[in-house]
Amino acid sequence: MIKEQIAACCKTLKLSQNIADNFESIEAENRYEFLLKTLQNEVEYRKVKKIERLIKQAKFYTIKTFEGYSFDEIRIPSGLSIEDLKTGTFIEKNENLILYGAAGTGKTHLATAIGLEACRQRKSVLFFRTATLVNQLSKAKEEGKLDKIFKKIEKADLIICDEWGYIPLDREGSQLLFQIISDCYEKKSLIITTNLEFSKWANIFYDEQMTAALIDRLVHHSHLLVFPGDSHRIKNSLMKGAQNSL
Repeated sequence: MIKEQIAACCKTLKLSQNIADNFESIEAENRYEFLLKTLQNEVEYRKVKKIERLIKQAKFYTIKTFEGYSFDEIRIPSGLSIEDLKTGTFIEKNENLILYGAAGTGKTHLATAIGLEACRQRKSVLFFRTATLVNQLSKAKEEGKLDKIFKKIEKADLIICDEWGYIPLDREGSQLLFQIISDCYEKKSLIITTNLEFSKWANIFYDEQMTAALIDRLVHHSHLLVFPGDSHRIKNSLMKGAQNSL
C-alpha cells in the first residue's frame, strides 16, 4: 500500500518510478541520510536514462568505442591530442573534425566513438550518412517540413556526417546540405568522414562557388585528421584467408 502511494506521489511530482522501486533497499542511519540517498539515487538514475536517450536519438549505425582502437596510423594535427578526441574538448569550442582517408581505415569507427563519448557526457549528437541526410532534407522540403529537421539539428551539440562525397548530389541536395553547414558554422561542431580531397569536392556539389564557400566555412575552425593506412577490412580478410590456407 505504501509503495503504491509513493509511486502515485512520484507520478504527481514527475519523479521516476525508480524511487518507489528502490526505497526499500536504501540503508541509512537516520531519515536525513535516507532522504539524501534517495535523492542521489534518483539523480544517478536520471543521468543514466538521459544518456540512453541521447544514444538512441543519435542513431549511430553501429556502436563503436575507443576500447582497442589504435591511433598509430592516424596523422593528428599538432593543435589536437588523442585526449582531446576522447574527451570532446573541441565540441566546447565549436570546432570541427575532418577525417580523411581511404575506405576501411577507421574513420567511421573513430567518429562514432567520439559521438558515443559525447552522449555519455550528456551532449546531443546526431549521426548521418551524408546521402541519407540529403534524402531526408529533400523529402522534408517536398512535404513542407524542413523547419522540423532544422530545429532538430539546431538543438544538437555535434553533427556527424559520415561517408561525405561517396555519392554525388543533385543541385537541390547540395544547396540543402550547404544550408545545414552554414547554419552550424561557429554554433556547433561537425565531424565529416570522407575519402575525397578538397580539390575533388566540386565533383560532388557541381558548383565551384558554393563548394569554395562550403570548404571555407568548414576549414576555418577545423582539424584535419589523415588516415593514410590500408583498409582494415581488407587486412582482416587477407589474414583470415591466410589462416584458412594453412
